[in-house]
Amino acid sequence: MDSSKLFRLADFIVYADNSVVSKTIIKKETGTVTLFAFDKGQGLSPHIAPFDALVQIVDGECVFRIGEGTNNMQTGDCIILPAGLVHSVESAKPFKMLLTMIKIS
Repeated sequence: MDSSKLFRLADFIVYADNSVVSKTIIKKETGTVTLFAFDKGQGLSPHIAPFDALVQIVDGECVFRIGEGTNNMQTGDCIILPAGLVHSVESAKPFKMLLTMIKIS
C-alpha cells in the first residue's frame, strides 16, 4: 500500500464469487489494518483473537456473534471485538469490513 495516496475503502477491494478476499493495508509490529470482502453466504467460523480489534462495516450487511451476543451490522456500523472472547461473522449479503487489530506487549 502506497502511503500518502488517496483511496476509497469500498473501492479498494472487490467481491469474489463464493469467497472471502482480504487485503492488508498496514502491517506493523504493533498491529494490522486489513480490508475484507465477503460474498453472500461466506463467513468466519468461531475463533478467539489474542488482541482487541475494531471492526468497521464499509459496505453491505453481516451478523457478528461475540460470546453469547448477536449483532446485526450494516454499512457504517462499528464494533470492538474483545481479546480472548469467541466471535464469528456471517454475511447476510455481500459485505466489506475494515479490521484494525492493535497488539499489546
